[in-house]
Amino acid sequence: MNIQELNYIMCIAKHRNLTRAAQELYISQPTLSKYLQKLERDLDGKLFSRSGNCYTPTYLGRRYMEYARKMLELNQDWEKELLDLQACREGELNIAFPLMRSSCMVPDILPVFHEKYPGVKVNFLEETYAIQERLLLDDQLDFAVFNEAHPHPNLVYEVLMDEEVLLMLSPDHPLAYQGKEREGCRYPWIDLKLLENEPFILHFPDQTTGRIALELFEKYEIEPPVPFHTRNSQACALLAYQGMGACLIPENYVKSMKFDRPPACFSVGDGGAFGTLTIAYRRGAYLPSYARDFIKIAQENLHK
Repeated sequence: MNIQELNYIMCIAKHRNLTRAAQELYISQPTLSKYLQKLERDLDGKLFSRSGNCYTPTYLGRRYMEYARKMLELNQDWEKELLDLQACREGELNIAFPLMRSSCMVPDILPVFHEKYPGVKVNFLEETYAIQERLLLDDQLDFAVFNEAHPHPNLVYEVLMDEEVLLMLSPDHPLAYQGKEREGCRYPWIDLKLLENEPFILHFPDQTTGRIALELFEKYEIEPPVPFHTRNSQACALLAYQGMGACLIPENYVKSMKFDRPPACFSVGDGGAFGTLTIAYRRGAYLPSYARDFIKIAQENLHK
């Protein structure tokens, strides 16, 4: 096995189509076909069964790819470590954030990181939880940031910060100045009972903030009307700011947005409601020094 061979076979398996695989590899389809035929002759077995233009891995093919994946991961780890050993400050990081999260996190992290590592290229993606986890396990990412982690045995998780989820109202709302000072709360505290008849703009229940909202409603035994649901936190905040209702929103979104006048923001629950931001990477993966520093810089600057 060599790296080129491994990449060719993994690419065919990825697309299950020889033409599309050849396009990604920047070689001709006949060249890739001849390469595959020669390899199968050498192995004395078929790596793929053919049905029209569809290439499906055989049992031999699946076993081959299990080892191929391990070898590619080892090769990638070696290349990263070699860069480190050569004291080279050039490199690349691929990082995935939850949908619409990068806008309120990247501006706090990237300027500090780029000043220290100007030669490191950073690629940011925004994906759903399931896609983030799959890309990370497939070694297509260095890190993934999760609003709430469901631990996977092949991943390592580090806490970036405990982020407060705030109640937000329009500055013109009748309850905008009803908050009270409360020990342990960084924002004025408000009793959610006061909002039992107030319309709420909520995230969906499968989102972390949506789940926290429902838990708070159950705790306070209230069932406020919910005329709007959205997955977009900025939309939640803007609708609340315009007086369409109350919303519960992670603190970093509020801090990253620009308003003509500050919105009314409150702590709720017992000492505030919090979600945990974590950053995950593949267990056993080699992290170059700039990658380890990225985590440290994120932890330090998000806390600010």
